[in-house]
Parts: sequence; structure tokens; C-alpha cells
Amino acid sequence: MNILTFDIEEWFFEKEHNGGREFRYRQLDEIIAKVLDALDENDIKATFFCLGKLAIDFPSVVKDIANRGHEVGCHSNDHIWLTKMTEKQLMNDTSNAIKALEDVVGQKVVSYRAPAFTITAENLWAINVLSECGIENDASIFPASRAFGGFKSFPQDSPCTISHGGSQLREFPISLTKVMGKTTAYSGGGYFRILPYWFVSKTMLRRDYNICYFHLNDLLNQKIPLKGKAEYEKFYKEPGTLKNRLVRYVKTNIGNGDSFPKFCRLLSEQPFVSIGQACKEIDWNKENKVSL
Repeated sequence: MNILTFDIEEWFFEKEHNGGREFRYRQLDEIIAKVLDALDENDIKATFFCLGKLAIDFPSVVKDIANRGHEVGCHSNDHIWLTKMTEKQLMNDTSNAIKALEDVVGQKVVSYRAPAFTITAENLWAINVLSECGIENDASIFPASRAFGGFKSFPQDSPCTISHGGSQLREFPISLTKVMGKTTAYSGGGYFRILPYWFVSKTMLRRDYNICYFHLNDLLNQKIPLKGKAEYEKFYKEPGTLKNRLVRYVKTNIGNGDSFPKFCRLLSEQPFVSIGQACKEIDWNKENKVSL
């Protein structure tokens, strides 16, 4: 089973951090149209995790995604990492985001992805909060070490039911593989841009479960400038040392030149479903139940 997901946030970041440059909005409008057209051409439905603020300030983006028949999920309201929030803050953030998204798409939002995959072993209370907000499906766990978050002790990288404190969610963790003996993701974000297509495709074909995740910036042929110290710290919530900024610059820009053609090739060669579709196809009685 291959699941296709997107984290849609760029319009919000453009307005929040750069004042809303018209050329940048046009660039984003063009790439989302190209993505949606490519999905239509291959008869694929995906899950688009959208920010609540996106639904408020750019409702046409969210509405267009829903009108094309894709699942709209929640990617938080303000894109604050869950590791930086309290339970009360997460409750407010999630409930506000879900309301904004549901007001635009006119249907329930039941799938969620935390910014930067920041459900970890240290904030398991997030499971209770999400469940209380009406979330049923989660795709926030990165079951390996990671710069932002990561849940190295999570026992698997395939669908399961997770429970904590009396709450339960269907979990779709990021799928992993080995590269030179190191555990890593391969099917989304910078991993998809950096790794050769043949490796990604071969890995997906030999696995029973793959979940791909993309940002629009992953699919744009562009160079994102090196961030200044203050801008970096506001965006990433970590020290803006020159080393950190250079590392992030390289990770953000490497492989951008051919990422969209690689993405289109992947769509044409492999089948994909949304999280909502996957939930209907999986026999959850046969999947592991992970108590956290």
C-alpha cells in the first residue's frame, strides 16, 4: 500500500515571514495547480494536511484541493511544533484549525499531521488532545532519530493503532529503510530530493507499506536564500548559528532541480491512495495495537 500526503503551509509562511510577495504567491499557485493536475492525470487521490491559518487567509487554496476530491487533513493552526506547546495550547491550536478547515471544505476533518513530525516519547499527551478534538487518523510519528523530534523507540514503521491514557488513534508512521547502515526515511521531503529515483522506487516496490510526504517547496525548481540569524531562529525555533543555517540551506535546496519530474514519474509508475482510502482498505483487527 502506497499513501500519498502533502503538508500545505507555504502561503502562510510567505505572509508571516516575507510580507506576502506577489511573485511568490503566483509561484505557489502555479505549483499547486501542476500537482493537482498531475494527480488527476493519474487518477490519484491524496491527503493534503493544511494549516488552519491557510483556510482563513487563503481559503481558495484549501477549497480547490477539496473540490478535486482529495482529503483535507489538519497540519495545526500556526505550525508550532508540538514539542514547544502545552496541552492547553495544543487543544486551542487544533480545535481552531479544525474549525477553520471544516468551515471551508464543508466536511469533517479527521486526519492530522504535526508540524515537523513532533509527536515524540516526551509528549504522548498529544494523542489524548487530538482524540478529544475529533482526530481519528494520525501521521505524525517519525520512528527514528531526527533533528526536529523523532520517536526512536516507536516499535514499527507501518500502520497500527496507538493508545495512551484511554485515547486511541490509527497511526500511519513514516516508512524507513537503511542507507549505508543508517536508518532513514526515503519517500518524501528532502529524502526524496536527495536520493536517486531508482533507489526510492526499488525500496517502495519491495515494501508492503510506504507513505510519501511532500511540501510544495520540495517540488519547485528554485534556490531558497540563506536565512539571516533572526529569521532562522523565528522560523526553526533553534539557535541561528552559521553552521545551523548552512546545514538547513543545503538540506532545503539540494535536489530541487529535478524533483517535480521525479514526482510525476513516481505517480505514473506506482499506485497511491489517501489516508482516508487506506483506512477503509486496512483490516485494523489484524494490525498491531501499540500502547504508549
